[in-house]
Amino acid sequence: MTHLWIRAESRQNEERVGITPEGVAKLIARGFQVTFEDSATRIMPSAPFAEAGAEIAAEGSWPEAPRDAIVFGLKELPEADTPLIHRHIMFGHAYKGQEAGARLLKRFAAGGGTLYDLEYLVEANGRRVAAFGYWAGYAGAAVSLLAWAAQKQGGTCPPVSTWPNSDSLQAELSTALDRTKLDRPNAIVIGALGRVGTGARDLCKQMGVVTTDWDLAETASGGPFPQILEHDLFFNCILAAPGCPVFVPASAKTDPRRLSVIGDVACDPQSEFSPIKVYGLETTWENPVTRAYDAPPLDVMAIDNLPSLLPLESSIDFAGQLLPHLETLDDLDSGVWGRAFETYSQHKPEV
Repeated sequence: MTHLWIRAESRQNEERVGITPEGVAKLIARGFQVTFEDSATRIMPSAPFAEAGAEIAAEGSWPEAPRDAIVFGLKELPEADTPLIHRHIMFGHAYKGQEAGARLLKRFAAGGGTLYDLEYLVEANGRRVAAFGYWAGYAGAAVSLLAWAAQKQGGTCPPVSTWPNSDSLQAELSTALDRTKLDRPNAIVIGALGRVGTGARDLCKQMGVVTTDWDLAETASGGPFPQILEHDLFFNCILAAPGCPVFVPASAKTDPRRLSVIGDVACDPQSEFSPIKVYGLETTWENPVTRAYDAPPLDVMAIDNLPSLLPLESSIDFAGQLLPHLETLDDLDSGVWGRAFETYSQHKPEV
């Protein structure tokens, strides 16, 4: 019997979960055993999961799970040096040379466990089977518009926290925009046809913000792209990668521009391939923007866990994408799980 152990998240401000009670019921109907850790902060309470048939365990008790259990969470594990003996499904952030990722891989190698990284859970064509991209774009556009509204009133974006749902986000944002007494700004979205770009465009449409939608065809020339500076806001919705053109050069700080807020939803400022060269560090919920230039102001929003701001919708969406693949966990040697294992094996350090 395949045993799936759904752990509580330990990262601050993380209320999401990767499965719904309905998903748990489907797994149990297929013959799975499901254990669900309690959590004081999760957006979905434990009771509906228990009603679906899951056994409820204490928060953070996954290290004592049976050795053959598959431990499923979203974000990183608590910092430690203890060996990891289980098979884990999670976003490991471990394959791109990250310091914390290297420590994580050493823990797996020492304990004989395995990492099935959600970022590398892909179809045969390399496309990810489940992602939070839509809600990253949606929330990133919202926070960037909050920053624009604050800037136009002489301030900077205030701290943000989770919204219970997208309706409450829209209500707060609409009030902030109306308070400026200005017409709605316009925006340019690069990566407009992807999941992230679609989320950003949908939020803008709901707020009455007209967008210029660019994707591969519009950026194939490699730049420069002075049109970006002619918009009020720019949303970067493509990942930094070798060959990525520069969208906003360092000179944009002092160049003539209308641009006043950049929403770097893809958020990879420390990569040498970052297409935005006016800032260098991620921003936070407490300080959602960094001011790249003062006169005229240019603010950059670069929060790296944007979907967590809308934990309910993002959880439901992601869980729906992932469930068909969780249902195949009884065959870890092929399909998306086999490919994820191959990726782990390629990066696993020698003990």
